[in-house]
Amino acid sequence: MKRAVSISLGSSKRDKRVELELLGEKVVIERIGTDGDREKAAQLFRELDGKVDAFGVGGADLAAVVDGREYPLYSVLPLVKDVKHTPYTDGAGLKNTLEYRVAFFIDEHLGDYVREHGGKKAFITVGVDRWGMTKSFVDAGYETIFGDFMFGLGLPIPVRSLRTLKLLARIMLPIVGRFPFEWLYPTGAKQEQRIPKWEKYYRWATVIAGDCHYIKRHLPDHLPGKIIATNTTTPEDIELFRRVGIKYVVTTTPRLDGRSFGTNMMEAALIAVAGKGRRLTTEELNALIDQLGLEPQLLEL
Repeated sequence: MKRAVSISLGSSKRDKRVELELLGEKVVIERIGTDGDREKAAQLFRELDGKVDAFGVGGADLAAVVDGREYPLYSVLPLVKDVKHTPYTDGAGLKNTLEYRVAFFIDEHLGDYVREHGGKKAFITVGVDRWGMTKSFVDAGYETIFGDFMFGLGLPIPVRSLRTLKLLARIMLPIVGRFPFEWLYPTGAKQEQRIPKWEKYYRWATVIAGDCHYIKRHLPDHLPGKIIATNTTTPEDIELFRRVGIKYVVTTTPRLDGRSFGTNMMEAALIAVAGKGRRLTTEELNALIDQLGLEPQLLEL
């Protein structure tokens, strides 16, 4: 039996362990949250190195990958500096493969609903965080607004074009990549906090897309009829979306035992099953995605 473990800076309240079968192989996938404790996370990576088949780095990114360029997030890299034997991933591979399919999936399954409820307009919380998802909506012909300044830096500046987003990434990410990660993304107990904000952009969009924690962080109290496209969701997240009036939730990774896991967890599971002892290439990931029939999942609330 294979074992893939995601060690996350996120809340331990979201921990989960599931056994599943992939390509005829049994795999245990397990998420362990450390409530923002970097030392605890680094210790777990050290202790489990060589004892599990793959690691996911959860609740943080090792780098931002934008238009083929990789921008390291230096405050996160120490988490895995002592890992010598077990391959690890922050989910970047699935963000640029599986997540690229999400807008086309929405068009296929909810195209009429989108046309009748505001048209092809997507508010993407942080475009540089999920480049595959960003490209998906742009290539599918959606009008897009990117909230990178709003959610990343708290500045009321919408970005309205992919060209501008790429330019900003080249200028800002080499600098922002040296900030403490907690300045950019909620970790630990902060993941449970919600302060409604940027409401006009949430309301403008037909589809609100991006990391679930970013979406929830400033989610308005009333948002009837919208579509959420995101990654990791727990039953509590789904109940929140239901309460504010969301109509559909599309998760880019499968729902297992009542919740969806992050891309880092699912990519670690694929690495474990592949058994190559290393991260998988884009071509290998796409082949596995097709072989397993993985696709976004649709939930009507």
